[in-house]
Amino acid sequence: MARHDGRKWHDCTKMIGLLCLVASILTKQGVAGQRVKVEPEVLSYPGQTVNLRCAFTDSTGIQLTMVTWLYEPKEGERINIAVLHPKFEPNYPESPVKGRVSFSSSPPDMTSPSIQISNVRMTDEGKYICEYATYPIGNEQGVTYLVMLAKPQNSASIVTVQAGTKPVVVARCESVDGRPAAEISWVTAASGNGTMVRKVGADNTVTVTSEYRMVPTAADNGKDISCVVAHRTQSKPESFPMKLAVEYAPQVTIVGYDNNWYVGRTNVMLTCQATGNPVPLTAHWKSMSGEMPETVQIRDNELKVLKVDDAVNTTFVCEVKNRIGTSRDQVTVFVREPSVNPSNAGVVAGAVIGSLLALLLVVALISVLVTRSRRQQQGYRANGGNDMKTRIFGGGKKASKNGTGGGAGSGGVGGSNNNGPIYVYNESSAHQGLGEKNNHHQPLTMGGRPEVVATTPTAQDILLSNELDDAERRKFDELAEEEERYDHFTGGAPILQLRPHSDQDDMIGDYLDDDMESQRDGSVISRTAVYV
Repeated sequence: MARHDGRKWHDCTKMIGLLCLVASILTKQGVAGQRVKVEPEVLSYPGQTVNLRCAFTDSTGIQLTMVTWLYEPKEGERINIAVLHPKFEPNYPESPVKGRVSFSSSPPDMTSPSIQISNVRMTDEGKYICEYATYPIGNEQGVTYLVMLAKPQNSASIVTVQAGTKPVVVARCESVDGRPAAEISWVTAASGNGTMVRKVGADNTVTVTSEYRMVPTAADNGKDISCVVAHRTQSKPESFPMKLAVEYAPQVTIVGYDNNWYVGRTNVMLTCQATGNPVPLTAHWKSMSGEMPETVQIRDNELKVLKVDDAVNTTFVCEVKNRIGTSRDQVTVFVREPSVNPSNAGVVAGAVIGSLLALLLVVALISVLVTRSRRQQQGYRANGGNDMKTRIFGGGKKASKNGTGGGAGSGGVGGSNNNGPIYVYNESSAHQGLGEKNNHHQPLTMGGRPEVVATTPTAQDILLSNELDDAERRKFDELAEEEERYDHFTGGAPILQLRPHSDQDDMIGDYLDDDMESQRDGSVISRTAVYV
């Protein structure tokens, strides 16, 4: 057990010692490597002169024996291109850069043996090693990478294709003669992918070609696609925006039919809408029933029906073609019976209702007027002021200037009587007794002679007298004839007679109708004398 533990301890000690030795060697190499200072990378374009710097930072206690520059291409072995010895002239062995390489300082300095290469080429790219031979520490070196740059020529193009079912190249993008190789990417909404091919040129440049492949459809035509080229010589990626070009046969659609073509409808239209690549130029219309109806007019892609009739009850076909193919669409028209336009239904209903309301208003107004007229007629017949026929007796034919007539004594004999009584005849009272119903006048005694004050007929009474019926008019005519007999009476002077109250039923006012006499001046007086 003890022997086993001792063996393990011995192995561990040996391992630790080995690790310490490796670390020591790496540390010494790191310190020695840091003495030769070079640039890690140098960039240059073809035709330029490039400087490759090198220097030994601390040569204390060290003897610099010789400096050698070596060139190591990406593919090949190392080649000496320049050698510097303190006791000899600089030497430039055979190499791809001989005649173009030289030490930068003259005379060259062992502590700073930088070189320059003029008219650099793309093939000059690679590792350049500055190596010191020293005593007593041996060789020391530093490595510089020369990177040759070439700005490429970038371009992109669209490939016109036809819609199909197999993947094809729809766009190309190239970056020609670049160094290093360019990076190409694609930006698009189309469903596809890009491929990339690199080709190295004779002068070590690289041409990169990328193609975008997809299954083209009609919907992809006109979609955006961009090629983006990124290169070290460019401050930012270069973009080439394009649009996909996919050719396809026409796609046809007929619009304008609203399924409401009725007999008599005018100016309805069908429009043939077609898309395609190449763009179709013309559209051809035809009818499945044969000849086009007479009311149809065709202009380009429009079919106009001037007036719908039974001949329009057919199927219209629109056919469109281009270089890729021919397509068509059709619409079957069903001609319906005329119907009221729903948009005018409200107007028609409003007009009908308005007319009915107006008619009812007129009827109601006429009814009110007729009812009112009948009520007024009945009201005038019911009172003394209605349906009156007024007759003015005397007084107005030979009136004196002062309105009074000269008498021949208190007996009323002789002379004219211009202040004769004015009688108002009421037909309704003619059947009931004049003495009882006629209150339009009362006898008065003034200055010893009888006076009669009568009511003057109004214009309304006269107008309403025109409304009397035929029977009433006949009664009025008889009364007028009797009055004419009184007017033409030429007898002697009137004799006034008093009658008892029992005879007052036949009296007009306080006078009997058979006791009245007409005078020559047109007045009427009673035969009965009244003395006071």
